[in-house]
Amino acid sequence: MSLELSDKRVLVTGGAGLVGSHLAARLSEDNHVVVADDLSKGDREQVPDGVEFVQADMTDPDDVAEAVTEDLDIVFHFAAYTDTNYGNPRQLFEENTEMTYNILERMQEVGVSNISFTSSSTIYGEAPRPTPEDYAPLEPISIYGSSKLADEGLLSTFAHSYDVTVYMYRFANIVGPNQRGNVIPDFIEKLLEDPETLEILGDGRQEKSYLHVEDCIDAMCHIVEHAERDYNVYNLGTRTTTSVTTIANIVADVLDLDPEFEYTGGDRGWTGDVPKMRLSIEKLSALGWEPDGSSDEAVRRAAEELAEELRAEYE
Repeated sequence: MSLELSDKRVLVTGGAGLVGSHLAARLSEDNHVVVADDLSKGDREQVPDGVEFVQADMTDPDDVAEAVTEDLDIVFHFAAYTDTNYGNPRQLFEENTEMTYNILERMQEVGVSNISFTSSSTIYGEAPRPTPEDYAPLEPISIYGSSKLADEGLLSTFAHSYDVTVYMYRFANIVGPNQRGNVIPDFIEKLLEDPETLEILGDGRQEKSYLHVEDCIDAMCHIVEHAERDYNVYNLGTRTTTSVTTIANIVADVLDLDPEFEYTGGDRGWTGDVPKMRLSIEKLSALGWEPDGSSDEAVRRAAEELAEELRAEYE
């Protein structure tokens, strides 16, 4: 069932991170927004002014009880370990699923019936492209993808058996300002330190779809306000892809540099890396939403925003 995002009380877990902070800013214009974040990865300064903030760890039931209150209209659950190459995979899997289960149990206790959840393209594994939402079998190749698929199983159960309405987003690669730890800011940081050479993991032919965070927020809000089922699953991305070498060229152009590229070799950057990904967005298009730009345009916009931020840090 659709939900108009106006005059609502909204909780955003992980709201000090990239997507959560942008969503909190957007929703705070017409709603009362509460951000819950343990600040292990998020930045308190990214939480918008005028938004209520609770420092809370979603693996702690007491913290969850403080954040998930009976007066909420919807929970946007973004808190998660998001690194597909995280050093402690068991912790990533156990805590990601624990956070989701804790929130769902608490919602059931207090009668909150709407949840919006960020899943990932990694649940598909190495699938034919473009990959539609009904593709099967789902065979993730990273522990991160496995954790998101387990989360989806929990949410499906609560939607079909416990009267919870779920809005689920399978993300492409989301990029934008204030982001750290992915390919665009990593390339910028490397080139600010050494303008002559740039190490690229793999062979540079890895090719994925990139979506700017502002488009991502538009799409998520559109889904909540227009999707009509109890369990709503949508891919979020663009119709195009960008290779890692193209990203390197865009970043170098933004920085006005001409470095030599040094490839580490192999067809992927790390164990569990899906080298090629493009999601079908036909279902989202049929709901009435299209991205503003291409994958390359999203990368360039993010590179320009991040270059300005990171230059200031390096000066």
